[in-house]
Amino acid sequence: MITFYLMLMKKLIVLFFLSLLMVSHAWSGGLWLYEVAHSEVGTASAGSAAIAERASTAGTNPAGMTRLTRSELMVGFQPMYLDSKFDISSATYGTDDGGQNGGFIPSASLFYVHDYSSDVKLGIALGSYKGLGLDYGDNWAGRYFVTEGELLTFAINPSIAFKATDQLSIGIGFDVLYSTLDQTMAFNNNPFGIGNTADGKIEIEDSDIGYGFNVGLLYEFSESTRFGVHYRSEIDMEFEDALTLKGVLPILPGLTSNTEADIEMTSPQSLMFSAYHDLNSKWALVGNVGWQDWSEFGKTEFTLNNLNQNIKTDRNFDDTYHMALGFRYQYSDEWLLMAGVAYDTSPVSKSDRTLDMPLDRQIRYGLGTEYHISQDVTIMAGYELVDVGDASINQTRGILDNDTIKGDFDSNYLHILTINASWKF
Repeated sequence: MITFYLMLMKKLIVLFFLSLLMVSHAWSGGLWLYEVAHSEVGTASAGSAAIAERASTAGTNPAGMTRLTRSELMVGFQPMYLDSKFDISSATYGTDDGGQNGGFIPSASLFYVHDYSSDVKLGIALGSYKGLGLDYGDNWAGRYFVTEGELLTFAINPSIAFKATDQLSIGIGFDVLYSTLDQTMAFNNNPFGIGNTADGKIEIEDSDIGYGFNVGLLYEFSESTRFGVHYRSEIDMEFEDALTLKGVLPILPGLTSNTEADIEMTSPQSLMFSAYHDLNSKWALVGNVGWQDWSEFGKTEFTLNNLNQNIKTDRNFDDTYHMALGFRYQYSDEWLLMAGVAYDTSPVSKSDRTLDMPLDRQIRYGLGTEYHISQDVTIMAGYELVDVGDASINQTRGILDNDTIKGDFDSNYLHILTINASWKF
């Protein structure tokens, strides 16, 4: 009986640790931020790999740098606010829904393209295309699933582009991704409800640097029509010695405050097709079709060193697909107006959705404008509303399947404001 009990506890602890491998829904449905403080926020990122009119193309499709005739610097500031509230319909451990688990998130970016020659351009992009976090608080009803989660990333992407022909341009970039993972959850020291034992706390915290590459193509059929393709490779993230235990009872041999854990995750590869077409001298249509390999992200490796446990898990993630359509209107020589809408499929089905990763489909609505102060200076502003879906949850877990929580997000929106400026010289 004791052996059986220890086996169950071992399985439970491993399941708890596995739940910390994933970050929150605040990464959004698809867990990807298309918004990197560039003007395409105004079109919900529609046409991002084909517009190629600003230095931000160094990040969205380096091949587009060949369309810039002068060196250009762009800097952007992108404050974001996550309005996210979970509504509990039933839960084993209380009724506290965690309140507002989102909040304000600052973000910024920098892009530079150097006009090396008429056929060769050099560029660099700095910013983040994935991340954010949540905080439910320590006493909410789902505390044994997750209390706080955060994954922040910062990417540096140097690149080069050249004209292969008068119509075809090729761009190649090298990705350096710095990421920090910080997640906590409560640990139930008394799963059988005997006595009044205080909860423990489990935290995983570490940082890592990963490397990848990206390749872009831009084909210009005419002065009014062009297509762009951008591929970004997967990047492996390894978090070592990341585990901290506080107030966790020694219910399993080898589980102490010095227990070490290693986590291996994969930032998924992605592919984006974009189009740009001038309908006339005033109006232009832009669009996207994209794919992201989130099924690979759902496969995670976890090593609990002190217990000699190495576990690979598959959370049944699906690849996600992206579609976007927008327009640009040249109101005057100085003013450009834009709008767009985008849709991303959910990376997880309802039956596999969990509190630590409550992902759903997402819909983006964007509005933006550019104002040309002079031939050298342009300022831009955009707003985007991201509807992340209600992400309904019906999750049960525990040593005796005795921890259940049901509900959905009655408020789940990400508000994004982008302000940037570019200088040509």
